[in-house]
Amino acid sequence: MAGFVNYIKESFGELKNNVTWPSWAEAQSLTVLVAVFSIIFSLAIWGVDTVFSKAIGFYFKWING
Repeated sequence: MAGFVNYIKESFGELKNNVTWPSWAEAQSLTVLVAVFSIIFSLAIWGVDTVFSKAIGFYFKWING
């Protein structure tokens, strides 16, 4: 258990002293950027999924006559 507590203490020390945190404005702009790309990517996946599902539907209709 002492090893786990030591690990947590060292982790917090690492985060406090050695990590360069972005400014608030930079964090906000990066959050917006991630949100926009997530929306664009999800719309692209939705489009490809829709096209493939329609193509497979037409294929099975064609096969079954």
